Amino acid sequence: MKTQGTKLLLLMAFLSFVAGYAQVRISGKVTYKNKGVNEINVTLKDTYDGATTDAQGNFSFETSEKGNQILTFTHPKYQNIEKPVVIENQDISVNAELKEEISEIDAVVVSAGSIEASDKKRATALLTPIDIYTTAGADGQISSALNYLPGVQKVGESEGLFIRGGTGTESKIFMDGSLINNYFSNSVPGIAGRDRFNTSLFKGNIFSSGGYSALYGQALSGALMLESVDLPDQSSLDFGISPIFLSAGFQKLGENKTHSFGATLGYSLLSLMQNVFNFNTDFIDAPQGLNGDFNFRIKTKSGGFLKYYGMYDSNKMGVKTESLEPGYDFALVRLKGNNTYHNLSFKQKFGKYLLNAATSYSYNRSDLNFSTETNNLESDPSKLLTNGNYLNFKAVVERKINKISAVRAGFELNNTDEKLNFGYVQKHYTDLISAVFAETDLGFSNALSAKIGVRAENSSFLGKTNFAPRFALAYRLAKDWTTSFAYGLFYQNPESRYINGPSDLDFQQSQHYIFQVQRASEGRSLRFEAFYKKYDQLIKTFNITPNNEQNQQVQTALNNNGYGYAKGLELFWRDKKTFKNIDYWLSYSLLDSQRDFINYPMSLKPNFASAHTLSAVAKRFIPEWKLGVNLSYTYAKGRPYYDIATKTENSNVVNYIRNEGKLKDYNALNISFNYLPNLGKKDAKAFTVFVLSVSNVLGSKNVYGYNFSLDGSRSSSVVPPVNTFVFIGAFISFGVDRTQDAINNNL
Repeated sequence: MKTQGTKLLLLMAFLSFVAGYAQVRISGKVTYKNKGVNEINVTLKDTYDGATTDAQGNFSFETSEKGNQILTFTHPKYQNIEKPVVIENQDISVNAELKEEISEIDAVVVSAGSIEASDKKRATALLTPIDIYTTAGADGQISSALNYLPGVQKVGESEGLFIRGGTGTESKIFMDGSLINNYFSNSVPGIAGRDRFNTSLFKGNIFSSGGYSALYGQALSGALMLESVDLPDQSSLDFGISPIFLSAGFQKLGENKTHSFGATLGYSLLSLMQNVFNFNTDFIDAPQGLNGDFNFRIKTKSGGFLKYYGMYDSNKMGVKTESLEPGYDFALVRLKGNNTYHNLSFKQKFGKYLLNAATSYSYNRSDLNFSTETNNLESDPSKLLTNGNYLNFKAVVERKINKISAVRAGFELNNTDEKLNFGYVQKHYTDLISAVFAETDLGFSNALSAKIGVRAENSSFLGKTNFAPRFALAYRLAKDWTTSFAYGLFYQNPESRYINGPSDLDFQQSQHYIFQVQRASEGRSLRFEAFYKKYDQLIKTFNITPNNEQNQQVQTALNNNGYGYAKGLELFWRDKKTFKNIDYWLSYSLLDSQRDFINYPMSLKPNFASAHTLSAVAKRFIPEWKLGVNLSYTYAKGRPYYDIATKTENSNVVNYIRNEGKLKDYNALNISFNYLPNLGKKDAKAFTVFVLSVSNVLGSKNVYGYNFSLDGSRSSSVVPPVNTFVFIGAFISFGVDRTQDAINNNL
């Protein structure tokens, strides 16, 4: 009996234990806007019990927990939900209605007209410094790499970004929010200046081919916003050597990693290459340049940043061409240029507000001397001397409203002081452009956002004020598909080089309408844009001939009666995923543009605008060979050219077209190789990259335009300094292994 009683007690205890841990089923449905949502995590808080919703939003799981519990519903795209439940012995049914989580990462980004390369969370992240260095034919220059993106025209005879039917001066470039005056080096007619700034100075860029932010102004076509690097990863010492240049630099990072400073020095000379290649240009003084820069960066205790960058460069060259004028054998031009630029920026958060302030100063001197040569005797030169001082200051205060909404406002001052001396044309041009602006980012949901801004400017020279509204709207069509629309009114002062006498002038203006559809997924990006630009109040000029032997003509502003339009379609495709270790992109631009401006006698297709432009870039890295191979190709339909002269009709001097035609189509295939011998060597103290690049491999004889004699009877073609050019060099870094950056899906 005793044994049976013990067994009975043990059985009752076991049944009580099982009953205490009996499983209760919890089920229900999770919806968003009355539709079931899958992949929602449903769990009892502080337990391992839970489930994930199916395609219809249903879930079900069992638990042995009892009493008062919390049921949680979580997903990155939706706000977390917690619901109290009381678990007893009966099954429970719980439903939940989700609310969208407003997320900076998931939210659609307004990007009509813009290509952003600084924030890789954004679907518009396209170009990085490594991309630029490894684009064959770009020569490591930011502006040259942008020529392989849609919207930018290939214009080899003049520096600048020629965007969607606009001149090179209708685009502006900014560093840390502050305007860079004279971004390109001084140049002579027919030979484009180069970028003055080292690509590695910047960690990213936003290139806008239209509809850009109200924080920026004085650009009828587009803007390039560059963001400099913060602190380096570690101290380093760098050297570069080639037959063209020598360079050296260092970066010193503080032990506490809160500050750094560095400097570089470089010298370039083209004379050695003149002995190797058959140049089209007769350089009587080989192009040479000296440049140096210094920087420091300080991170404040509260997370702010103070950054300074200063640089100086000088360049000179001399060019000799056959004279088009009777009585002279040759025409000569010599250049001496000097430039300095300084940029100081500060970023700091004060409570809920973020302050961005930047100031820059630049000085530029261009000394051009024109002369002729006859029977080996050179005439006295005519000097074209320009000196310019430029000061810019901008302050922006921003406050976040929520994770994807913000409001910002600020002001900008841009002061110009220029002097010119050319024959009897002498001028002293001064102008202070004062601007105020305000802009808001409105995130209505992860699928809908808007940017609304306004900018107002006053020019002391013109004595007038403008008011420019900007608006953009973006909507997510599907998971990877977005669409956006942008409108903006943009103003720009007349170019100071045309202001050589008194005249009643006003702001030039353009209106932008841009529609974009974009698909962005991991490793792939597709963009389609349609645009229309309307130009009003463009500058009209007439020619004057200063008192000099070479009869060099100067165009002088007359009025604002010019006008025009530009419209077109653009396509961009980039793919890093389909082919292993291969990154390639394709871009195509269709442009229809006409304008009546400067000395045009009527509305014409601009001589810098090509109707069709196609570019292709491909990069392949071969790890087993430690070798990167890069190709690029550009095709552009032949641009028009005009010989515009003056004549007298009914006692009035009028412009007319004396000669005109169309250039041959532009073609250029480029190739470059990057060899990384230290790749994979863990104990390497120096990291070297050898570079070999060949521009215009096929030797296409491209023509940029034509020069004409004063009477129009003789002409000469404007061509590149050399048809095919080979560059070889080595870049050595001590302290920082940059090779991994070069192969991480970038080459």
